[in-house]
Amino acid sequence: MSDFQVSVVIPTYRRPDLIRRCLQAVCAQDLPAERYEVIVADDEASVHTRLVVESCVPAPHPSLPSPGGTEPSPEIRYVPVTGVHGPAAARNQGWRVARAPIIAFTDDDCVPARDWLRRGLEHMADGVAGAQGRIRVPIRAHPTDYELDASHLAEAEFATANAFFRRDALEEVGGFDERFTAAWREDSDLFFALIERGRRVTRADDALVVHPVRPASWGVSLKQQRKSLFNALLYKKHPRLYQERVQMGPPWRYYRAVTALLMALAAAASGQRRLAIGAAASWALMTGDFAMSRLRDTSRAPSHLAEMIVTSALIPPLSVFWRLRGAVKYRVAFL
Repeated sequence: MSDFQVSVVIPTYRRPDLIRRCLQAVCAQDLPAERYEVIVADDEASVHTRLVVESCVPAPHPSLPSPGGTEPSPEIRYVPVTGVHGPAAARNQGWRVARAPIIAFTDDDCVPARDWLRRGLEHMADGVAGAQGRIRVPIRAHPTDYELDASHLAEAEFATANAFFRRDALEEVGGFDERFTAAWREDSDLFFALIERGRRVTRADDALVVHPVRPASWGVSLKQQRKSLFNALLYKKHPRLYQERVQMGPPWRYYRAVTALLMALAAAASGQRRLAIGAAASWALMTGDFAMSRLRDTSRAPSHLAEMIVTSALIPPLSVFWRLRGAVKYRVAFL
């Protein structure tokens, strides 16, 4: 039986520089190194990432000098992910080889505070199945729409960027559902499963992880619409909790815009010019209103303005498509 008190599991995928930064912060914890281990689950099984992980050393910390000039390092293990891929599968492979009774999760693009583990463990008393730490997402005074949206991670419930679970609780619910192949809703699914089983969960707001926003390509919000597919899966598994904690109802704004667009196209195709113009004007007004709502409190840079106009026209049909595709795929009445 291991003497480790906690195992830190970090999934990664093609981010060698970020996993190095994360590992430096994890290895610099003020918890004694012999009390925890670190497991990196590499979803690419990359030789380069493995070499980065194996070469990592603790980041220097001036407040805790050691006689040898370096601090003791926790044991770090590299786990290549095989079989099913995605962050849920990577986390499962990580925690299942862990040797401690408590599992701490963070992500490769995060930087845990120096007292993160110690503070989190203080909340994992007997009877507590899971504890949600605090996530801070620093953004600029005038962020892009993407950066503002990413900052809402700080308000998420049991995001795996900063969460602690008892191993027996993970075993009870079967870990993460590996059908969530993207980084979306797999953590909510696990959280809901614990609630439905009556397991005790709590907050650990003094256990801090900083989550810097990564640079994103132009039009990134279009790619993100595919996440709606997994909203359908979460709704099928936990309809009551989904409605209470995620979304009260369908995004009618999107459905209205799509309906107006389809009416305009159908009317134009059938030669009904006045109806086509009216429907097109209605669609344009709704698209403009959507773009303005996204520009509120965000950057007014020309490139960002253009991105908001273009993507505001394309997001509603893309979102509706992925939501309905999820409803069909998972056989659930989901709008």
